[in-house]
Amino acid sequence: MNMQGRCDALAAVILARCKLLGAKIAAAESLTGGLLADAFVRVPGASAVFLGSAVTYDIAAKASMLGVDAELLRLEGAVHPEVARQMAQATADLYRQPGYDAVIGLSTTGVAGPGPDGDKPAGLVYIGLALPAAFSASGQPQIVVRELHCRGSREEVRRQSVLRVLEGLSELTVNSQE
Repeated sequence: MNMQGRCDALAAVILARCKLLGAKIAAAESLTGGLLADAFVRVPGASAVFLGSAVTYDIAAKASMLGVDAELLRLEGAVHPEVARQMAQATADLYRQPGYDAVIGLSTTGVAGPGPDGDKPAGLVYIGLALPAAFSASGQPQIVVRELHCRGSREEVRRQSVLRVLEGLSELTVNSQE
């Protein structure tokens, strides 16, 4: 199965499982620029679970729209694990509302390429997954941040990032609830 097929299959399973559990999904995207949202909305009926995606490609947008620590962004740039963590948590908080208490927040930030961004190489990506208490073995909310080293063209790095978010979410939600 090609990468798009794998993304479609994972997204469908994740959406079905979250619907059963009453969970919602929201995203904050940087390097993926809407591709993560597309992975979900490609699935018929996604609106029952997927709330939306904030594309905060610009570093200032991460601070102003999501509340990512501006000093962290100034010192470290957007490609940093703490930025991914804050983006995931912020998007879960942004989309949480009465009736939507179990919101999973996802984030992507990184260097798609073709070249490096300062001292950060092309293909360096951080993904964040903010999980509500219902998905945690401890019964407490948790945020998982993963560092990726993707290879290929700019488009391949972006698509690999989406696939890794879906795989991580599948691992942490679908597989942990069986």
